[in-house]
Amino acid sequence: MSVESNAADGITGLIAIIEDIEDRKAVQQELLHRADELASTNLMLAHTTALLERRNAELDQFAYVASHDLKAPLRAIANLADWLGEDLEGQIPAENRHQLELMRSRVQRMEGLINGLLEYSRVGRRQRSIVAVDLNLLLENVVDSLAPADGFNVNIPSDLPTLYSHKTSLGQVFANLINNAIKHHHSDQGQGTVTVTWRAKGAWLEFAIADDGPGIAPQYHDKIFTIFQTLKARDDFESTGIGLAVVKKIVEAEGGRVWLTSTVGAGTTFYFTWPFHKTPPAEEQQSTPETQ
Repeated sequence: MSVESNAADGITGLIAIIEDIEDRKAVQQELLHRADELASTNLMLAHTTALLERRNAELDQFAYVASHDLKAPLRAIANLADWLGEDLEGQIPAENRHQLELMRSRVQRMEGLINGLLEYSRVGRRQRSIVAVDLNLLLENVVDSLAPADGFNVNIPSDLPTLYSHKTSLGQVFANLINNAIKHHHSDQGQGTVTVTWRAKGAWLEFAIADDGPGIAPQYHDKIFTIFQTLKARDDFESTGIGLAVVKKIVEAEGGRVWLTSTVGAGTTFYFTWPFHKTPPAEEQQSTPETQ
């Protein structure tokens, strides 16, 4: 408020500015309310995170104990089958020898299922470091570890890039897909071809693993990524049905996707996308300008 006056007449008028601050006070109250909600949400989030970490630790411990307790009797059964076979060598009929072989194969299958379940349960829950990954060397090691038959060719491009990523997870995806192509090939002579190709798509790499195997019918294209799903009876073809489910879980944990194209009798091509970090993530964040 201000006063107008002169020497002759004294005060001649008043000037007052009246401002309605009701809206401002309402906004302030709303901001305080939102701040309280945010603090409450952060507290709840911290509690949930701590609870999740504790549950994950308990799950890891349970998985370890379950694995040990389940594998111990399996090893005992396998040893018993071996001892029976050795002690009764030449004394038991062919049918009983066949039953011993079935027992050994069932034990191996059960152990494979236990290992597969443990691996599936751990995807995305283990601490992993991001390192520089030379894909040429990674795939060379993967193929060497799979040791395909002499007549089986695995073609790998020589111009694969180097990226920063979770090396073990990416190696497992390649190993599972290449091994799947080799294992399910219809050639009885151990001959076949698997070809790995790639292309850069901006912030992503797209990989393709193609084989000249029997192919997969369209109605199974989605089902094969379901855990325990197999296309053949396990008594006809030994498989846990976990490998592709692990691939899907790993790829999706990285934000990518996995799919396939196939023609029955003419082979299958599996595709998956993977983040293409050319520099360590910390450096990428530092070099990226603020947009907010």
